[in-house]
Amino acid sequence: MADFTYALGADGVAVITWDVPNKSMNVMSLEGFALLDSFIDKALADEACKGVVITSGKKDFAGGMDLNVIAQMRAGGAQAIFDGVMQMHAVLRKIERAGMDPKTLKGGKPIATALPGTALGIGLELPLSTHRIFAADNPKAKIGLPEIMVGIFPGAGGTTRLVRKMGAMVAAPFLLEGKLSDPKKARAAGIIDEVAEDPLAAAKEWVLNAKDADLVKPWDAKGYKMPGGAPYHPAGFMTFVGASAMVHGKTMGVYPAAKALLSAVYEGALVPFDQALRIEARWFTSVLMNPSSTAMIRSLFINKEALEKGANRPKVADQTVKKVGILGAGMMGAGIAYVSAKVGIEVVLIDAAQEAADRGKAYSTGLMDKAISRKKATEEQKEALLAKITATTDYAALTGCDLIVEAVFEDPTVKAGVTAQAEAVIPADAVFATNTSTLPISMLAKASARPEQFIGIHFFSPVDKMLLVEIIKGAQTGDVAVAKALDFVRQIKKTPIVVNDARFFYANRCIIPYINEGIRMVAEGVSPTLIENAAKLVGMPLGPLQLVDETSIDLGVKIAKATRAAMGDAYPDGAVDEVVFWMAEQNRLGRKNKAGFYTYDEAGKRGDFWEGIAAKYPEAAEQPELAEVQHRLLMAQVLEAVRAFEQGVLEDIREGDVGAILGWGFAPWSGGPFSWLDILGAGRAAEICDDLTARFGTRFETPALIRDIAAKGDGFYARFGGGQAAKAA
Repeated sequence: MADFTYALGADGVAVITWDVPNKSMNVMSLEGFALLDSFIDKALADEACKGVVITSGKKDFAGGMDLNVIAQMRAGGAQAIFDGVMQMHAVLRKIERAGMDPKTLKGGKPIATALPGTALGIGLELPLSTHRIFAADNPKAKIGLPEIMVGIFPGAGGTTRLVRKMGAMVAAPFLLEGKLSDPKKARAAGIIDEVAEDPLAAAKEWVLNAKDADLVKPWDAKGYKMPGGAPYHPAGFMTFVGASAMVHGKTMGVYPAAKALLSAVYEGALVPFDQALRIEARWFTSVLMNPSSTAMIRSLFINKEALEKGANRPKVADQTVKKVGILGAGMMGAGIAYVSAKVGIEVVLIDAAQEAADRGKAYSTGLMDKAISRKKATEEQKEALLAKITATTDYAALTGCDLIVEAVFEDPTVKAGVTAQAEAVIPADAVFATNTSTLPISMLAKASARPEQFIGIHFFSPVDKMLLVEIIKGAQTGDVAVAKALDFVRQIKKTPIVVNDARFFYANRCIIPYINEGIRMVAEGVSPTLIENAAKLVGMPLGPLQLVDETSIDLGVKIAKATRAAMGDAYPDGAVDEVVFWMAEQNRLGRKNKAGFYTYDEAGKRGDFWEGIAAKYPEAAEQPELAEVQHRLLMAQVLEAVRAFEQGVLEDIREGDVGAILGWGFAPWSGGPFSWLDILGAGRAAEICDDLTARFGTRFETPALIRDIAAKGDGFYARFGGGQAAKAA
């Protein structure tokens, strides 16, 4: 079967149906584009054909471009990318002009699109080239151009057409933020033209009644003026100045795609439409040749999707969760209950007091009320979700649960107690998962009568918003427990990574050194402003000092004391403790008590740095170079990721990269720590580490794996990109 089929009806309307074989969602390939082109030629040449409707044979229209196409184009170099993109422009421009006389703009054949559901990326760029877009009244459908989220931008005319259709200001959220809309909102925004119960029938009717004027796009008509003003217009000038400031403010200059998109829009707005398409193609080529786009696509699309589909799942029977018991109705337990009930899983939410259990259930009520106020949910959906949650103190209610998620206080004794209580009533084959961020899973499993069914599941807070879940295998955890945890995480629409048991697992192992390095620099007299801005200018969402304020300074004290007790003389962070313990003594605990490294007003809004820091740790007269601070902050994280991989805690660098971006926001433009090392080059990484080691200590010592990769001239993805473990390689 072919990706597209052509059928000319008795009414004279040719229906071109997109239906890629063996895929649940249509994606565009080079072969598909060529076939579509041939069918457009066929329709335009056939006198019996009065017009065309392009639609889908699936429930959705299309999910975007086949990423293998992008890989093929990139392999051919810049000229191959540019030529390939211009060929796409030529096909879409042919659809747009539809055989009309170039001077009179008459004689063309109407071409419409009928969208049954979701239309993303090229799945919207193709419709934008047609003369009218009809969409089904499908509230679950998503329409938009999300390319910016994976490090590229709409390069098949979507950027140029949307700006000319809506104006730069109105188009900005859809292009620069990848905003997606349901059909009715897309219609209200002016992205599509009509919402219909039967979009195919409505499109056919429009085709049969369309006039010459209905086929002419505004930018092809005489006297066209860009909505909101072109760059040289007074209003347009302010728009573009503001857009430039906004983009730089949000990206800190480290996301190539955002800058390239803005350049394509600005330069394209100064020239005729066809020249604007060439400009768009040039900037798109530039972005594809930038290693950042390769890394972002790989981590945020290919690898993320592979993990969500079970790339590292043990080959055991389906472990779909039917009933989950959650022990502890605090913030974490309540969040886990909500995301579970939201996907239809029956939930038993247990706490020591009924009032606490009810409060945990009420958390779901609050989230649903907020969704209803934003018209993202209905009262019926709220009632259905709440009906799935039983809030109780009675452990007998756990009967029939196939998964338990324990989310009580981070105390081994407390956790051991609820483990024994739950195992006394749950089925023999149920899996028991502990939600912990620091306590060793193998130690906690000693309280279980069935350690092979005991596993760690580390949720990130807030559960309803954070995409990553870290699954931790204990020394005796079996494959069924791993599969059960993976299937559960995928059920609740999160992205899982699986790691082996070790102190701080993976995410906290990497993020704690980042925070510590920032605090250590404060003690050295490095300006807090330099520290925080250095982090943001290299792509970290929060500086280390803001991050410790957000997570709470007393939590840092608790972790430091526990780590020091476990490591004894090998404990490396005494200089950090001096600062953190002093802050805690001053009752500067962070945002939670509106007093930390930063000041906060009564509403909790963050202000400037607390002046007490400068009094206690005066800023040095000579400040380090920006690059030095950035290298310290990045390497503090990256070297721990490499060590975790060397030691077998992390078994797959794909999980390391995806987990770093989704878990703590590691510089998304880089694709993650392992991708960043490949962009930087292992040789250069070793040079930086050797320099930092000589000046700041052994925490920056170059791992043997980086030296080996540097010596052999390959990269982490060249060697381990297929999911190989370091110890097996």
